[in-house]
Amino acid sequence: MTEHIPDHADTEQVAEIFVRHPLWEDALALLFGTAMVALGIAFYSHAGLLTGGTVGLAFLLKYLAGWPFGLVFFLLNLPFYALALWRMGWQFTLRTACAVALVSLLAELTPRWVVFAELNQLYAAVFGGFAMGLGLLMLFRHRASLGGVNILALFLQERFGLRAGAVQMGVDATIVLASIFVVAPDKVALSVLGAVALNMVLAINHRADRYMGVS
Repeated sequence: MTEHIPDHADTEQVAEIFVRHPLWEDALALLFGTAMVALGIAFYSHAGLLTGGTVGLAFLLKYLAGWPFGLVFFLLNLPFYALALWRMGWQFTLRTACAVALVSLLAELTPRWVVFAELNQLYAAVFGGFAMGLGLLMLFRHRASLGGVNILALFLQERFGLRAGAVQMGVDATIVLASIFVVAPDKVALSVLGAVALNMVLAINHRADRYMGVS
């Protein structure tokens, strides 16, 4: 069998697969994505749950020391920008820094705008996870992330072909299980369920060989 060498027509067909997002789409995706993540954070904060990644670490410090979530989340992400700049480029790093800043701000503002008279913890775990997963999906598809483990997951997907959702799920589950020393066991179980819901959204919908949009 002879190897097929792509000709000019093949190159044009491949090029047509890639859809470059204009700047205004990237800006809206950052706003919508971070708003969805902040809504999920509000669900989890009200129910006393947590998730993985730097968001989960910020929750742990909030529950342990009473520090503001937004400020802690913003500070935790600062060391990861060096990796993002080195391996992912300045555009990705800039978008990620904007996304982190927006989530830090919206996480503090959303509880003032959305007040829960009653919130079932199971519902909060599952649909809060879905909301954060959808928000992250928007960010990933517009070459941004929420820093921390998100940067590592995207780097491993681009460099080694490992699926970002699978990497994120493994790290998140580890962080949530470690939280058993901080929150009640029933809330740890619900948090694990929420982490699964979040990462299912990513694992099913974000694949490098399926989505070809670029910014």
